[in-house]
Amino acid sequence: MKRQATIDRSTKETKIKATVDLDGTGAYDVSTGVGFLDHMLEQLARHALIDITLKAKGDLHIDFHHTTEDCGIVLGQAVAKALGDKQGITRYADVHLPMDETMTRVAVDVSGRPYLIWDVNFSQPKLGEMDTELFREFFQAFAQNAGITLHIANLYGENNHHIAETCFKGLARALRAAIAIDPRQAGRVPSTKGSL
Repeated sequence: MKRQATIDRSTKETKIKATVDLDGTGAYDVSTGVGFLDHMLEQLARHALIDITLKAKGDLHIDFHHTTEDCGIVLGQAVAKALGDKQGITRYADVHLPMDETMTRVAVDVSGRPYLIWDVNFSQPKLGEMDTELFREFFQAFAQNAGITLHIANLYGENNHHIAETCFKGLARALRAAIAIDPRQAGRVPSTKGSL
């Protein structure tokens, strides 16, 4: 069964279409109008080995908030749809992601119970033109709509670019492991309840 999905979402604030292939090669074609967000979503695709095509048009003349949050919504919905009933997945995964002086821990439970723990602080209000407070908005929207429990903690670091990038790469690596098919599951849903 192919684990692919497309979500097309239009509001008065944004118009976003995203396609994911959970068993891809990490190929990406991303255009949000927010350069730093594009860079982070490309990192997510490459390191999760999830093919992501995402095109967004948003009210950037106001600010980047709606576009960033709505990209998280649409991408999360696409991942959830592609996962289907989650038969055979590994479910849990975690990673410590280093980047130069920075270390971030990310843990994931593909549980169907959305939750975000965000223990990340930035010393600057912006990275390029992007408000650093918007990173939490993206991960919150993604976790809620993908139906995952997501814990992200920056353990240490000084460079704000590195801190943000380790959050995205950490999610990528943890998600890659958690959604991988475990041959020992033999197609079962990884829960004693029988569903997630």
